[in-house]
Amino acid sequence: MGSVIGSSTGPELAAALHRLRSTLARMRAEVELADSDGAAPPIERLLSDLREALEMLGQVESAAFALVRVVVLDDDERLGELTARSLRRLGYEAESSVSMRPLRPRDVVVLDLGLVESLGPAQRAALKQARPIVVTGAADRASRALAADLDASDYLVKPVELEELSAAIKRRGSGV
Repeated sequence: MGSVIGSSTGPELAAALHRLRSTLARMRAEVELADSDGAAPPIERLLSDLREALEMLGQVESAAFALVRVVVLDDDERLGELTARSLRRLGYEAESSVSMRPLRPRDVVVLDLGLVESLGPAQRAALKQARPIVVTGAADRASRALAADLDASDYLVKPVELEELSAAIKRRGSGV
């Protein structure tokens, strides 16, 4: 499995567990209050809290097991999903998207350069901070310069072997 244990795991785990416990306690209180009042529980609020709790559980798992989450950003939706699926088979927590979403701590981004032009300044800044692994069909100087501007941790030219991508993810996950 692609994983690395960082020095910040302890505080991250404690904070994530605290947030998870608070959300679950709020859900319990909502259900108990509805039960004691003889009213229907607030379904929309409970569903929202449940989504939040599941997200926090993912954060707890990531901190506890130092999981590497991989976000595959590719303008080719099918190729992005195939890549994410292959990475999941290797044990990574991987998802794919054709658009940028807010990144979580320790997310490893696998980026097709074709998406960069559609990103706003804040998204580019977040991407730069994430030090993405660039996977692209372009091998020209301009593309390499764009990857360097994004502070890419690796530059891989398509087609990329899964083992090569996994090695890049492990390097990125270990901060190398």
